[in-house]
Amino acid sequence: MTETVALVVAAGRGERIGGDVPKQYLALAGRPLLVHSVAAFAGHRAVEAVRVVIHPDDRARYHAAVAGLDLLEPVDGGATRQESVLLGLESLESLAPGRVLIHDAARPAVDGGVIDRVLAALDSAPAAIPALAVSDTLKRGENGLVAATVDRAGLWRAQTPQGFRYADILAAHRAAAGGALTDDAAVAEAAGLAVSLVAGSEDNVKVTTADDLARAGRIVGAGLESRVGMGFDVHRFEPGDHVMLCGVRIGHDRGLAGHSDADAGLHALVDAVLGALGAGDIGAHFPPGDPQWADADSGVFAARTARMVADAGGVIAHLDVTIACEQPRVGPHRTAMAARVAELFGVDAGRVSVKATTTERLGFLGRGEGVAALAVATLRLPA
Repeated sequence: MTETVALVVAAGRGERIGGDVPKQYLALAGRPLLVHSVAAFAGHRAVEAVRVVIHPDDRARYHAAVAGLDLLEPVDGGATRQESVLLGLESLESLAPGRVLIHDAARPAVDGGVIDRVLAALDSAPAAIPALAVSDTLKRGENGLVAATVDRAGLWRAQTPQGFRYADILAAHRAAAGGALTDDAAVAEAAGLAVSLVAGSEDNVKVTTADDLARAGRIVGAGLESRVGMGFDVHRFEPGDHVMLCGVRIGHDRGLAGHSDADAGLHALVDAVLGALGAGDIGAHFPPGDPQWADADSGVFAARTARMVADAGGVIAHLDVTIACEQPRVGPHRTAMAARVAELFGVDAGRVSVKATTTERLGFLGRGEGVAALAVATLRLPA
């Protein structure tokens, strides 16, 4: 039986932050904001499964963002947060978890200590939330003027994840269906459940505005150092009808020779990322003599290498690759290449650069004997 599942709610539109992209998919320290929120639970020793509740229109964007993470399939949310949580909870019935953590995707800097405290409290209470005691003097305003001073004694600022015994919160949400309660603890309170308070964290900021996003970026990026790696790869031409470059199939009168699909662009990028990790080279992880990699899609190499970065607690800040060849022409495919590289490595497309050059017909490249690629990767890793 599954004991603990995390339910991350990411079905909102985040309109107050502005722009065309929902805030949970905005870039934060090299990765979509949502990925930081999800990864905190996916990497926690006590959490056995993670499910994300998404907006139905965001399915493609979601899968691109979380590529490489071991998550349950997402579930579509509803018109309100309360409805989205209920749909998420009902989707977990087949797992029948003992406990569920419900977390807002807009809190990307949640740490393991907060999660631990919430789970520990569930040993003696049916519900628990992280919270911070209000320390500022509170004022009630009317028409731009102070109308009254509010007694702050006993007031707390609620955060997420909020933890519950699964059967209790599912029943409570079903009973409260159609309401407009502001958090899951309020749903639990309405059902008569005792809700325990545990210490939250000032760093567990909720991203609502652009200023919040900048603050979260500083928190998430704290303690990381920049690392740079370089990669180089070359493949000769052989008979064929296409080449693979940076994950894009390009029709050509010849192919590239190699044990896998001979994608020089992705191979150079993988080597660059591994170099920044200090983790050897592509041949050490995907040996050319290993039958399992015969004719393999090099996108597999890229995705697995990106996962290594995430497992090390790092993020990919930037990828830059230059393709050197006389033919085929790379220019018409650069946008598609950058998009594919971004997808495979789990970064925003604005953090990928794909360039092309020739050698002015000098050397083996100038004679049209093959294709070469030079790549540089910038990572941010725990110091």
